[in-house]
Amino acid sequence: MEWLNYHHLLYFWTVAREGSVARACQRLHLSQPTISGQLRALEESLGEKLFARQGRGLVLTEVGRTVYSYADEIFSLGRELMDNLKDRPTGRPLRLSVGIADVVPKLIAYRLLEPALALPERVHVVCHEDKPDRLLAELAVQGVDLVLSDAPLSPAMRIRAFSHLLGECGVCFFAVPKLAATYRRRFPASLTGAPLLLPTDNTALRRSLEQWFDQHGLRPHVVGEFEDSALLKVFGQTGAGLFVAPAAIERELRLQYGVVVVGRVEQIRERFYAISAERRVKHPAVVAISEAAHHRIFR
Repeated sequence: MEWLNYHHLLYFWTVAREGSVARACQRLHLSQPTISGQLRALEESLGEKLFARQGRGLVLTEVGRTVYSYADEIFSLGRELMDNLKDRPTGRPLRLSVGIADVVPKLIAYRLLEPALALPERVHVVCHEDKPDRLLAELAVQGVDLVLSDAPLSPAMRIRAFSHLLGECGVCFFAVPKLAATYRRRFPASLTGAPLLLPTDNTALRRSLEQWFDQHGLRPHVVGEFEDSALLKVFGQTGAGLFVAPAAIERELRLQYGVVVVGRVEQIRERFYAISAERRVKHPAVVAISEAAHHRIFR
């Protein structure tokens, strides 16, 4: 009896979806020789060419299109199987694998995930932190069940997934009490020349802040830029500068970092999304996360 190597099929399916081996390598975090070798192995086992060269790119052959159609259905059924099994009581903890974009504040991530741990049934949460595009690649191959992000799925990401808005809130400028006393007066005009700690420019918050600064003619002195939101707050805790965070976690930030509010800005909105492979979330833990976000955290 002949057996189909489903790893080879997955690599073929990803290359076909991405349109090139190079993009598939980025999606799967594998080297080009590895994927090219697996594609050749699949073609040899099927006895057919699946791709043809067209200029500098690849196009599916007629057989390739047939194989892709079957592969798409196979992986769709696999996802349905996993979703179905997650909802079945087995006596073991319900497992929830979550990808958390590194731009999402840790306190927000905790508050969003906390309701999953309060369910009557036991839940085993596994958290992965990474760049949003890498986490979405994991979601595409069922490496995670859910991705928490500060932005919805981009149309440029060619994966079958759906963005669910969990909620939004304004932002606050925070600082240690000594700095806050200096810059609280005449806020926001006082921000010109003020030492400021910012997230890196690949974040939705950074783009919103720069637009708001331009609209109000503000020119703060940028002391540092940070990919890690927790590290940014540690610098703020030492008095290195003012920093911005969602108003939804104002109380927690004041208690944990010993900072106070310099000013509040409702025009700048922080939005948080749950991105899943399913249009309608069914996983009990994800349902709990969504309901708590809408009715308690971002009400």
